[in-house]
Amino acid sequence: MIVFTLGTIIFPFDRTVDWLHHLLSEEIITEPVLFQHGATSVAQLHHPLLTTVVSLSKTEMQESIEQASLVISHAGQGSTRMLAEMGVSFVLLPRLKCYGEHIDDHQLLFAETVAKFGITYCTDLNSLVNYIKEPPLPFDGKLFDAPSLATYFQKFYRAPLSPVKVKPLVNLSSGLYYD
Repeated sequence: MIVFTLGTIIFPFDRTVDWLHHLLSEEIITEPVLFQHGATSVAQLHHPLLTTVVSLSKTEMQESIEQASLVISHAGQGSTRMLAEMGVSFVLLPRLKCYGEHIDDHQLLFAETVAKFGITYCTDLNSLVNYIKEPPLPFDGKLFDAPSLATYFQKFYRAPLSPVKVKPLVNLSSGLYYD
């Protein structure tokens, strides 16, 4: 089975639907596909090997990934971290601003950065075809030493705040201001 996951953000990732349609109709993919598509429309996708779902729980996603021969994933940092920690074969597909898939190209910048550690990514169909025919080796190693961004922010924002000293308000005939 191949797991194809786009995450759940509000931006459509239509390029991947076109690619998946091509990959299935040309029989480049010949095994079952679980396609977690989030906000992306899958109305044009109909194939006996294809199962589509809007989202999966973390447990359902991990169980599916454990059964997969290959995972094709958007280049979200959380998804990449999970895939790297699970030690599975995966390819990242960064969402690109030029196609309206995100507000900027941070996923591409992230994918280019983690590629230096052996993570595979692609931005075109021909490269993806090659990775499907010859999947990358499972990631072996530790990609991130730091806590996840979400864990960092939870810790940071739950920490007690130090008192802020505000200077007294002074009233002058020209108006109010802080001294």
